[in-house]
Amino acid sequence: MVMYEKTAEHFGQKFKDLPEGHLLVNLGPSHPATHGILQNVIQIDGERVVDTESVIGYVHRCFEKLGERYDYNQFLVCTDRMNYVSTPLNNIGWILTVEKMMQIQVPDRVTYVRMIISELSRIMDHIICNGIMGVDLGAFSGLLHLFHHRENIYQILEKLTGARLTTTFCRVGGMERDIYPEFQSEIKLILKGLKPALDEFEELLIRNKIFNERTKGIGGISSERAIAYGFSGPNLRAAGVPWDVRKDDPYMFYDKVDFDIPVGEDGSALDRTLVRMEEMRQSMRIIEQLIDGIPEGPYHADVPHTFLPPKDRVYHNMEELIYHFKIIMHGVKVPPGEYYHATEAANGELGFYVVSEGEKSPWRVHVRRPCFWYYQAFPEMVKGGLLADTIATMSSLNVIAGELDC
Repeated sequence: MVMYEKTAEHFGQKFKDLPEGHLLVNLGPSHPATHGILQNVIQIDGERVVDTESVIGYVHRCFEKLGERYDYNQFLVCTDRMNYVSTPLNNIGWILTVEKMMQIQVPDRVTYVRMIISELSRIMDHIICNGIMGVDLGAFSGLLHLFHHRENIYQILEKLTGARLTTTFCRVGGMERDIYPEFQSEIKLILKGLKPALDEFEELLIRNKIFNERTKGIGGISSERAIAYGFSGPNLRAAGVPWDVRKDDPYMFYDKVDFDIPVGEDGSALDRTLVRMEEMRQSMRIIEQLIDGIPEGPYHADVPHTFLPPKDRVYHNMEELIYHFKIIMHGVKVPPGEYYHATEAANGELGFYVVSEGEKSPWRVHVRRPCFWYYQAFPEMVKGGLLADTIATMSSLNVIAGELDC
């Protein structure tokens, strides 16, 4: 992969002596299936892909560098804009990293709600991935069939956080506010409608003969090559590797809930789609085990030096006013050291590596974003295939440019 500002010089050298009959074409960024932000320069011989070079960086926003200037709560706004299809998963991954650094133990109520929101976000992400894949291949009805269920989840997030897309969910030490009274009943209603909708979507799209012929055996990758490239998440599991951070390195209460890890066989576009379909069902299974057991208690840990006190207490209590002032002016101080924490985001292992010198901002932040690792394999996965199949392969990988470029 190359950064976009070097494309002219780079490709001029790489493809200067094309064999007779070969063509050089751009797949993106101005292409509906690449969303205006992904570019692939492809050498073709007739309809066959001979070579591919991926270009990244169209939405690079220097988030890791910004992390050296923002304090630990402020960096949440950057995580909002990574994988913006399932924002709370990014938020929670960052917050868990900081809480690990500070050895903060949050109340069980907070952990339950975070897990429920995480799995709802995973469902939202997979709805978009599988639905848009159908659209990219010419089948629009499936996306519309599931879209209003995704909208119902967005309404939950809006009531809980005040935002739909950039949720800035959670704070270091807890949640910004407690859940609202109808939280549990509304989620149960969503699950009740989503279960039959997934079955209908599967009948409508996944078992469709044309869709199967367009995706079966297309864009496959072996388990060995997937591991070599650093795959994780649904794309790795579709290649037959049953690795899931929630199971293999559990965090929150994932070691206390029962769920299965779906795996595929050949890592093809069809297997990636089927894995995501089953993961949505497993996410619902996790939520069902948690939703009625949300314990009573506070929505944040007792860490006044880290968690902002309620405004009404700040106005009437000197001690709360002092804590508010110190957090706003001096920030959250994290012990010096190097830290890494990973969570299972919708696309795979999302990890945050942080170096702290004990100040209010990190000395260094690095994000292990799953898209960056598996998009490197795209040229290998499409080589020798048809040009039309590159769309199915790219769409089934679920490359989110905000996460890819960071």
